Amino acid sequence: MKHLSRRGATLLLAGALLSGCSNGIGNKYNENAAEKIDARVDSTLVTMYQEFPATVELAEKASGMLVMPLITEASFGYGGGYGRGALKINGETVEYYSTTFASYGLQIGAQQYAHVLFFMTDEALEEFRSSQGWAAGGDIEYAFPSKGESLRAETTTALSEVVAYVFGNSGLKLGVSLEGAKYSRIIP
Repeated sequence: MKHLSRRGATLLLAGALLSGCSNGIGNKYNENAAEKIDARVDSTLVTMYQEFPATVELAEKASGMLVMPLITEASFGYGGGYGRGALKINGETVEYYSTTFASYGLQIGAQQYAHVLFFMTDEALEEFRSSQGWAAGGDIEYAFPSKGESLRAETTTALSEVVAYVFGNSGLKLGVSLEGAKYSRIIP
């Protein structure tokens, strides 16, 4: 009998939990899924630009943005999350993506939040688009804004190819990390 590692068990459990999540392919429930995602993405951007005006400058400097309007995450020892969004280049939606992730550890709770990945170089954007499922890693610069805080685009982006802007957090779980999140292209 083969021994299942902790990581393997986490991924197996997360896969089982997330298998019920729809990716928008061949599902009558998701008719007009692209229009729904676009509406949520546009609403998320309006909210972000109004509440955090410095993100306008960041968006202008970015080669592209992956907007994930709603990520839902839950955990009780093992955890997982899921969300869908769109990649925008020059203000136009070019592709749709889903994200899934799993975690294990001392954790309990649930939360929802939005995040935007700003690809600050053409190379980072191309690497994301050409991958067979891009995994977020330690090379992402995180920005967790509060109402009174501003983001200085030139400081944040000087050394980072990808900036993750996380906002709109609600729920009863502490902390957000995109490390280990896998982004996959979908066809809604």
